[in-house]
Amino acid sequence: MKIEQIYTGCLAEAAYYIESNGEAAIIDPLREVGTYLKKVEKADATIKYIFETHFHADFVSGHVDLAEKSGATIIYGPTAKTEFKSHIAKDGEQFKIGALTITALHTPGHTLESTTYLLTDENGKDHCIFSGDTLFIGDVGRPDLAQKGNLTMEDLAGMLYDSLNEKIKPLADEVIVYPAHGAGSACGKSMSKETFDSLGHQKQVNYALRAENKEQFIKEVTDGIMPPPQYFAKNAAINKGGIESIEDVYEKGMNALTPQAFEDTANQTGAIMLDTRDPQLFAKGFIPNSINIGLNGQFAPWVGALITDLQQPILLITDEGKEQESITRLTRVGYDSTIGYLDGGFERWTDTGKEIDTIESISAEAFEEASNTGEVIALDVRKPGEYESEHLDFTLSRPLDFINDWMGEIDQKATYYVHCAGGYRSMIAASILKSRGVENVIDIAGGYGAIKNTSLNRTDFACPSKAIKV
Repeated sequence: MKIEQIYTGCLAEAAYYIESNGEAAIIDPLREVGTYLKKVEKADATIKYIFETHFHADFVSGHVDLAEKSGATIIYGPTAKTEFKSHIAKDGEQFKIGALTITALHTPGHTLESTTYLLTDENGKDHCIFSGDTLFIGDVGRPDLAQKGNLTMEDLAGMLYDSLNEKIKPLADEVIVYPAHGAGSACGKSMSKETFDSLGHQKQVNYALRAENKEQFIKEVTDGIMPPPQYFAKNAAINKGGIESIEDVYEKGMNALTPQAFEDTANQTGAIMLDTRDPQLFAKGFIPNSINIGLNGQFAPWVGALITDLQQPILLITDEGKEQESITRLTRVGYDSTIGYLDGGFERWTDTGKEIDTIESISAEAFEEASNTGEVIALDVRKPGEYESEHLDFTLSRPLDFINDWMGEIDQKATYYVHCAGGYRSMIAASILKSRGVENVIDIAGGYGAIKNTSLNRTDFACPSKAIKV
């Protein structure tokens, strides 16, 4: 028996590879399926099943493409309706992978079709569950994504409580929990950084599994849930219907453009110029009106949160050799309209003498000095829960997630100091402000982590585990 967790940090997503006696199964595959095909080829195995725990909202799954290339059968849980060929499992239905047995446990609540897959080993012992977004390490899935008709978030939370108590908690304590996501995903609000655990330990420490009754569970699980990112519903719809081959997306996107052709294409198409370089490198020089979302952070989720149109044409400025990776990570959340990249990167742009822009980035100490010598307008673009847990007593909470909502309050003639936790999100915000006509934007390098080392007045610390609400 082989079980491998394939964890993608920038999405906080876990896919799984299971193999026994020459047969394999993939659970919740990412869109680029080459990794799974290479694994079975190396093992001289065949992918028999592709199990989907639910219709994912935070990424585009590769189930349809993988099924076409491997001949495997796509499995969804009860109530799922797809626009492609699939097998809709009955609650309790069993599937054989070599000497292993996988049982579909219908666990609605996060979504109506959500299903947990129980793996039993060759000796008939329950070994692990692939819990999707039903049960995370330290949390459970948000119950607000599948509201339909008269079905409320509270109704779904009640279903989730029943699913956990009737299907999962009765399992043995030594059963391993393999979830679909870890810390950083917007599919829950307080997930652990750990990516698997024993069910017994989760029964002891997971607040949702410790709820005394359904009413308490519903209250705790629904408390403080922020609106889902705008791309969630769009990705869920894609996963129900399928999407074009990723190879076709590469063919369109891997279009090398000279600086002049890049500029002309941007002007003619209205494409967003997306710069995926490191934030501090971006600050020192960038193409005017380009937006920075660096590959070294949660790139795809932030693209999904901030670029509202999945069909939006995108032109890329990347570090040399990072063009295809940028396209791949865009496709993971359904952005398939990359139409080219700047050949030779930003250096070639500067070599031609074309106009550039910059963003001033100062140290926390320089920000402290500025704050002590006069009144400043400082924007804290962290999430509301991060701000609530601790912040400077004079900063304004302006979460990056909702920049389109608070943009109307911005005075284009004012000077704004911007910070997040470490500098990644603040540069995204600063680049957006710049692109929308705000000239005087100053980034605070190192973010709140660096600011805490100054003597600037801060609020009292509140435990993040209680305050952070993603």
